Amino acid sequence: MDINGEPTVISTFCGTGGSSLGYKWAGFHELLAVDFDDHAVECFKANFPEVPVWHRSVTEISGKEIMDFCKIKWGELDVFDGSPPCQGFSTAGKRQVSDPRNDLFMHYCRLIHELGPKVFVMENVTGMAKGTFKGKFIEIMQTLKGMNYEVKCKQMNSMYYGVPQSRERLIFIGVRKDLKKTPVYPKPSKEIVSVRHALKNVQNKDFCQTDYKKHRRKQYILDDLIRKIKPGENATKYIHGGFGIMRLDWKKPSPTITKTFPGSNVNFIHPTEHRNLTIQEALVLSSFPNEWVMSGTFRDQWARIGNAVMPKFMQAIAETIKTEILGVADETKEIINS
Repeated sequence: MDINGEPTVISTFCGTGGSSLGYKWAGFHELLAVDFDDHAVECFKANFPEVPVWHRSVTEISGKEIMDFCKIKWGELDVFDGSPPCQGFSTAGKRQVSDPRNDLFMHYCRLIHELGPKVFVMENVTGMAKGTFKGKFIEIMQTLKGMNYEVKCKQMNSMYYGVPQSRERLIFIGVRKDLKKTPVYPKPSKEIVSVRHALKNVQNKDFCQTDYKKHRRKQYILDDLIRKIKPGENATKYIHGGFGIMRLDWKKPSPTITKTFPGSNVNFIHPTEHRNLTIQEALVLSSFPNEWVMSGTFRDQWARIGNAVMPKFMQAIAETIKTEILGVADETKEIINS
């Protein structure tokens, strides 16, 4: 806890700040954020001017350096958060066990050992536990459990936690054994947020969207194809391959927004308009607020959103950890019940 009694968190692989926003909404004080990507750090700084952020790789950082900077001792940090890059595991692209990015997980574990946080949280894609990766998943679980932590892993879908997007992820939670607590997860909600509800107040600032028409070879195909697709339909119904295009359904949450750039393949189409989603719409469908600041090209911004942890999703996880594991009272609930 900090001097104000707020639980503390440090985020590695912070990206644009989706998990950080979730922790902030849950009442955590973020001591430090870390990311290697230039654009990610730029976006993070724009949205969290009060949080120190290191533009560095976790491979070059030691636990002692972090503790000295944050003025904490071993074991004092409440939550150590991280989402090691998952490209090697993802089912959305080439899945390679030997992808060197998969091994960044070991540096995440090293920092857990060197910091001794009360709780750690790790988010990753479900592909980590599928097919040829099952062996890697078992290795990861054994490594985490070998660090004096009670560890659980659960597959969760963000759409059950206030996010208007169906996005399945593995959430690893570890609790230091001396706390004598077990990992606990938030209960899913039956109330699903639809695309219609999410986008009803969206504010398209500059209507930033990719110009698929510059791809002249496909323009005539796409123009005709997009107009045929009905809400909830995939373009494969009308053309082989379908260019990866799908029209969103007003009544349902959005499908998973990936980092794949919707260039000549327009990907998600607005429920009624014949165009791809804007950055503002993609942000809102990922549970970011309308005022979230993004910079760079359309491609850069879309990649940040596709790689982000959904803020509302992390808020639910963080609130549960705060009350059920760290034992911090939820002041809002106390006021309501008093």
